[in-house]
Amino acid sequence: LRRELRRHEAMSRAARSLAHRDLSEQELSDRLARAKVAPEARKEAVDRLVRVGAVDDDRVARGRAELLARRGAGDLLIRHDLDARGIGAEHVEAALGALDPEPVRAERLVAERGRGLRTARYLARKGFSGETIESVCEEAVAEGAPPAVR
Repeated sequence: LRRELRRHEAMSRAARSLAHRDLSEQELSDRLARAKVAPEARKEAVDRLVRVGAVDDDRVARGRAELLARRGAGDLLIRHDLDARGIGAEHVEAALGALDPEPVRAERLVAERGRGLRTARYLARKGFSGETIESVCEEAVAEGAPPAVR
């Protein structure tokens, strides 16, 4: 009876957590651990929710990557965010592959903001690679570089 109560409590807590937003397996497991759900019941609840499709790291990765890309994030920032959520590398790469290429997203931001050095710094803060920044803001980067680097 006690075991069944633990299972029920784990599933109830998991369902409440998932009602607010989609979570990765790791995020859900961490939430249940913080709620002091027994490890066996926690693992069983997460595994069950994965089997029925309520928890899907691929779906979480794609949705989060799309959201961050719409907010102007580069691949480095998106990768970091997904890694922090405990999402596996294969899901991260698939999510990044489903987005427009990073240079295309950077060009859109440059079209809105202009090609200046400020935009290059903005792209760097947003997690765009140095290669992408140089390609879309080439002149501004060259002008802002110290004389020895030119």
